[in-house]
Amino acid sequence: MLDRLRQFITDVVSPTGTGQAGFADDDYRLAATALLIHVISLDGEPSAAEKRKLHALLEYRFNLDPGTADVLVRDAMRVEGEAVDLYHFTSVIMRSVNEEGRLRIVEMMWELVYADGHVSEFEENVIWRAADLLGVSTRERVNLRQQVQDGALDSDAVN
Repeated sequence: MLDRLRQFITDVVSPTGTGQAGFADDDYRLAATALLIHVISLDGEPSAAEKRKLHALLEYRFNLDPGTADVLVRDAMRVEGEAVDLYHFTSVIMRSVNEEGRLRIVEMMWELVYADGHVSEFEENVIWRAADLLGVSTRERVNLRQQVQDGALDSDAVN
């Protein structure tokens, strides 16, 4: 309710604006979210499960409220659509995020591709390329995949 009130006030003050200020192009969260959106868009329109998982990851990992997560997704969709390669995003992340944070970003990618229960060869390939550009070793990437896959299987058994 509070988010709706804030949005209403923003719309009244700036009715022709986009609502909330966006994220700077050099913000690692924008670059990471653009990578995540790229990964879940490879096999077509992202599923409802992938979209829910994306928002949950952004809110949890980046400590964002739902409204700010929406703005981040909006901005990331814009920059992802304009991008010609992964390097722009990974270079921003490399300048701003330590090794542990880069591992978490790769882990987030795996979590998203497993959200719909199917990992395509295109998704796997993009994660491999992004992880390589992020300085994440093959061993670490495979270990993260296995951890996420085991967690996805465990949660399927519970449901």
